[in-house]
Amino acid sequence: MSVITIERKVLEKNDEVAAELRAMFQKNNTFVLNLLSSPGSGKTTLLEKTLQHLQDQISVAVIEGDVQTDNDAQRIAKYRIPVVQIVTNGGCHLDALLVRDALKNLMLGGVQLLFIENVGNLVCPANYDLGEHKKIVIVSTTEGDDKPIKYPKMFRVADVCVLNKVDLLSYVDFDVSTFHSNAKKINPDLTFIDLSAKTGAGIADWVHWLQSQLT
Repeated sequence: MSVITIERKVLEKNDEVAAELRAMFQKNNTFVLNLLSSPGSGKTTLLEKTLQHLQDQISVAVIEGDVQTDNDAQRIAKYRIPVVQIVTNGGCHLDALLVRDALKNLMLGGVQLLFIENVGNLVCPANYDLGEHKKIVIVSTTEGDDKPIKYPKMFRVADVCVLNKVDLLSYVDFDVSTFHSNAKKINPDLTFIDLSAKTGAGIADWVHWLQSQLT
């Protein structure tokens, strides 16, 4: 019982800070996306491809979450946009307090779109509101089409599901229709975008969705 009480208090505090962040984002007219996935799904590669399309059109910033390194932040910094790295030192997720601390090193004024790349994990991050406008769950075709039923909460809280690495479909045992069906059973309102961050196939659909949200 005490464990449940402590967890509830932690989540309540997180939600309080998330509400502060949401108000801050609204004040600065900054649209915020929380990118969620298991390790190796291609979050950072998708982010890089996205920046190639958007960096000359809108003002973008990135908060990177990682268990141990700043490798992803170094990759994003090459695009000459503001990026802040959060190293959780073993923590399996970002929380609103960590994001608030990261924002002390990031000027939101003028930033139209903020990406928060969460720690690679399909369990813990689903519980934590970061004040974002949309949660994006990214799954790769190498992970299996049963991911939605194995990690239902992540798909329940997500707004958009990006299926990455469709260029590998002929090499893996993955059925797209089964994946979509499994996810729809969990969240009937989920929006799907199938793409390959490596080849660029489907990236236009992803960018178009982003632009529609900003509009």
